Amino acid sequence: MPAPLAGPDRFAVLAGAVADPVRRYLWRRTDEATADDVLAATLSVLWRRLADVPEDDPIAWSIGVARLQLQNARRMQRRQVLLTHRIAVVDPPQEVRDADGPSATDDAVRFVLSRLRESDAELLRLWSWEELDARQIGEVLGITPNAASIRLHRARLRFAELYEGRAAQDPTQDPTQDPTTTEGGAR
Repeated sequence: MPAPLAGPDRFAVLAGAVADPVRRYLWRRTDEATADDVLAATLSVLWRRLADVPEDDPIAWSIGVARLQLQNARRMQRRQVLLTHRIAVVDPPQEVRDADGPSATDDAVRFVLSRLRESDAELLRLWSWEELDARQIGEVLGITPNAASIRLHRARLRFAELYEGRAAQDPTQDPTQDPTTTEGGAR
């Protein structure tokens, strides 16, 4: 009769045996991201309490642990929602989005950003979307504030050139349509 496995070897065998059944259990009860987080927490408990895992039915024991971990995750999500509501009452968001969703201008801006070099697009996102100044951008990117200011100025010029070039081509064009393709999609 082979000697029983211990330590990391036993954990590897148990984790392999219980991961899929526990994952299926969780997927039927919650979203995929939460299921993955709860599975990780369940395997962590399995590792910490390896000596407590019954030899005859580790799957049922692990599903029981997953059930408790899922309850903890749901409690945490409820607390986060309540905290978010409390913060929104005390400090409401500054920006109000259009209820209809992104506008044609939003789509055009995203399109033009996608046409810029990634370094230019990142500078513009930090400046516009994150509302960072040149000093802060320099800190984020690991460059001097002066270099950040110069690069930001140049990126804004390149953005304006591309954006205005799209409007000059055809102001009625769908902003999400690539101007280099024809209606049939061929170049």
